[in-house]
Amino acid sequence: MKIEVDSAAFSDAVAWATRILPSRPATPILAGIKLEAADGILSLSTFDYEKSARHHIEAGVDEPGTVVVLGRLLADIAKALPQGKISLQTNNSRISISGGKSNFSLQLMPEGDYPQLPEIPADLGQVDADTFSRAIAKTAVAVAREENRVVLKGIRISIDNDKVVMTSTDRFRLARTSFSWTPSHPDFSGTLLIDGGVLRDISRSIDTTSNVVLGYDSEKPTLLSFSNAGRQSTAQLIDGEFPAVDRLFVDEYPIHALINRNELISAITRVALVAEKNAPIRMVFSENEVQLSAGNADESQAKETIEAQLDGEPITVAFNPSYLKEGLSAIDEPYVRMKMVNAARAVEFNGQQELDGDESLDYRYLLVPMRFID
Repeated sequence: MKIEVDSAAFSDAVAWATRILPSRPATPILAGIKLEAADGILSLSTFDYEKSARHHIEAGVDEPGTVVVLGRLLADIAKALPQGKISLQTNNSRISISGGKSNFSLQLMPEGDYPQLPEIPADLGQVDADTFSRAIAKTAVAVAREENRVVLKGIRISIDNDKVVMTSTDRFRLARTSFSWTPSHPDFSGTLLIDGGVLRDISRSIDTTSNVVLGYDSEKPTLLSFSNAGRQSTAQLIDGEFPAVDRLFVDEYPIHALINRNELISAITRVALVAEKNAPIRMVFSENEVQLSAGNADESQAKETIEAQLDGEPITVAFNPSYLKEGLSAIDEPYVRMKMVNAARAVEFNGQQELDGDESLDYRYLLVPMRFID
């Protein structure tokens, strides 16, 4: 191999491809990044059997070839190289990387040991990158962080024609967001379950100027692919049954409260300063206000009252303050509508654009109240 590439493009491509490399690979070869040069293109790929990443950039290819080198080391070197053109050239079992007055020589890894990457499945549909990224961020709020049940670490993607619904739950809360997309097969209807951490990682590296294309093969229903701005990722789907959560949503809530979202988040932040770890924040609703409080008589206490429009009977509910803030922060609208049945049933949170308008159901957040002692 003998090629010349732009250092900035090379550094960006290596950094993106190596982000999925495991810190403790199952075999040494999985710590490598595969470089393939041919026909004016340098392709870069990484793979750990669960997920893969592929990228390509333009290159001046004098001698085509394929090599595998340590990925993280190459990423560090690429980041440190000076701006401008750099050259990569192999010599027997080594590859030299030169830029400006810098020169590095790396040992090649055995290319024959590198596993074959999975095929990219056919397109399933596409959506603008910003919509996709925001949907992941909103849904990932309720993904289980520490849980033996792997399905609770996943995000369920339900697709029906041009409608996509993402759902997650950690048993204490549930997040659901929906959006429209352009399907490649309008008659497709199905449910996919994928690791929430993988989706978060993909969303952080998305180029928001290009659409995201999802790929899926119903004949080989174990893999989902994501293509965006010349970059392609694949991830293994989770094999398991997602909890039946649809029944948790209530058709009619007898109690509604409408609150300014930013005021509520700020009040929670202040009151929670005196709350012990895992201790609840209490919310006492009356006709025109809600009083937030934390702590008890034997400890530090805090109280704050803010405006709230209440429709229904007065009620007192208590929540984990972190779970409460995370759900509220995922809402885009200036107002939040809390819909309640009683102090023990899950409360639904929805965004609302205007005080006298209707709530949006594009994002729905359910949070189970905590027990509290007066």
